[in-house]
Amino acid sequence: MPDLSDRIAAARGETPADLVLRGGRVLDLVTGELLEGDVAIQGDRIVGTCAAYEGREVIDVSGLTLVPGFIDTHLHVESSLVTPFEFDRCVTPLGVTTAICDPHEIANVIGAQGIRYFQAASEHLLMDLRVQLSSCVPSTHMETAGAELSAADLAPLRGHASGIGLAEVMNYPGVIHRDPGMMEKLALFEGGHMDGHCPLLSERDLNAYVTAGIRTEHEATSAGEAREKLQKGMRVLIREGSVSKDLEALQPLLTERTAPYMCLCTDDRNPLDIGEEGHLDHMIRRLIALGTPVLAAYRAASLSAAEAFGLKDRGLIAPGYRADIVALPDLADCRARMVFAGGRRVTEAAFAARGEIAPVGRGSVKAPALSAASFRAPGNRAETPVIGIREGQILTDHLTEEITPEDGDKRPDPERDLARIAVVERHGRNGNIATGFTRGFGLKAGAIASTVCHDHHNIACVGVEYADMALAAARLSEIEGGFAVARDGEILAELALPVAGLMSLEPFEEVRARLEELRAAAKGLGVTLGEPFLQLAFLALPVIPSLKITDRGMVDVDRFELMV
Repeated sequence: MPDLSDRIAAARGETPADLVLRGGRVLDLVTGELLEGDVAIQGDRIVGTCAAYEGREVIDVSGLTLVPGFIDTHLHVESSLVTPFEFDRCVTPLGVTTAICDPHEIANVIGAQGIRYFQAASEHLLMDLRVQLSSCVPSTHMETAGAELSAADLAPLRGHASGIGLAEVMNYPGVIHRDPGMMEKLALFEGGHMDGHCPLLSERDLNAYVTAGIRTEHEATSAGEAREKLQKGMRVLIREGSVSKDLEALQPLLTERTAPYMCLCTDDRNPLDIGEEGHLDHMIRRLIALGTPVLAAYRAASLSAAEAFGLKDRGLIAPGYRADIVALPDLADCRARMVFAGGRRVTEAAFAARGEIAPVGRGSVKAPALSAASFRAPGNRAETPVIGIREGQILTDHLTEEITPEDGDKRPDPERDLARIAVVERHGRNGNIATGFTRGFGLKAGAIASTVCHDHHNIACVGVEYADMALAAARLSEIEGGFAVARDGEILAELALPVAGLMSLEPFEEVRARLEELRAAAKGLGVTLGEPFLQLAFLALPVIPSLKITDRGMVDVDRFELMV
């Protein structure tokens, strides 16, 4: 970065700036006005606006409106199924110049090494990747993860330049009931930033959770829930991922009055959806199309996000701020013509010039040997709990169905849309296999399996034929993790994710192509869900109501206990 004296000289026009953007208008997120004049950049900082400047490089942005770079306030890069380097190449050209990530997916597989990998990667990217420290590894005591992280494990990870604070505190029962391990983590970050995760929590329990100093929430799924959380002092992050789609429900709450306290996030979004729809740019388009004021949408996408996370150097196009700038032909359409991240124009050449680091987490799938018999569901009672899927949400319904045992096994019933779901422990710790039922996939044949299985990332498998379930799940051990679709003893489609069983080593374009093949193969089995693989992954997350499954069995999340 140029020293302060050089920046002041460039700001006064005494010396040419490094870069001048000329001919465009700037959307001022404070007043809502469109400002005329050049934007002068020195190093990674804006040094001048609303005046004429000379620069060593001048770029004509006539006809374009300049807005601050977008900030994704909560996501898991691993859920994009590519490394941080490919994630950068995938979304930064869309205008995402800052992403605040929680690497708890990889941390649940390989522990602190996974967080250090993300911290190291952040030093080489065009975007500014902020790496929160994962609070819940594992998310609960009701699952088998590949690692555990205590407060003592997190303490040495603090102080990296990418850090802001503690990542989403998913174990909300642990907070309100003062679990000792959770209390140690809260104490470690007391006075700093702590992200929230408290679906459907309200009234006194919400008061208790917020009292702990937790200030953000991305799990609100209704306007009423979001309003109460705003009233309790939380910043509400509107989420629109590949599975969790809360934008339409929360959009009426986003106004110019509430925009300073609302932000945008994707949480979990894969390259297929990014390619077909976009990222935060897609959210901005949808919000404006639904009637959100333009100023409110762009505030939520940048300035409000920066202020919510204490990032005082970004969120405006103004002197002294980081030069994160998106040039748009049309504010309502929000399609980036040019993007600047930290003063660097985002181009393929700029991506090619980045440094690289070696991947981690290879050979992480250590599942037990599987056969068709592994997926039986023994029992002698017809009354059976069933996980009811809500498409577009990670909340599930706790259903009950009569399923009569046959020869000591409760069989899947495609006619009633009752599929077998199983979770297989794959970290080499105990070889657990748990089975249950789910409704909502629409499966008529075969099976699909995945090592993306939140947050413990064991093998999740759903199917109506046990032999195909065994084939799909076993294939994941052979390819170091990923997704597989099987039918009639044949693998129809697959995607290898050898980095901790979560991320590909291929370019995001290749991952997108494989996802298209997987989606088509799943549809051929009768699957009706738009995103069956991530929907499957969330059926194993025992911190989201109401009924889930882990390698230890079915979990009644409302009661926060394993079902016996």
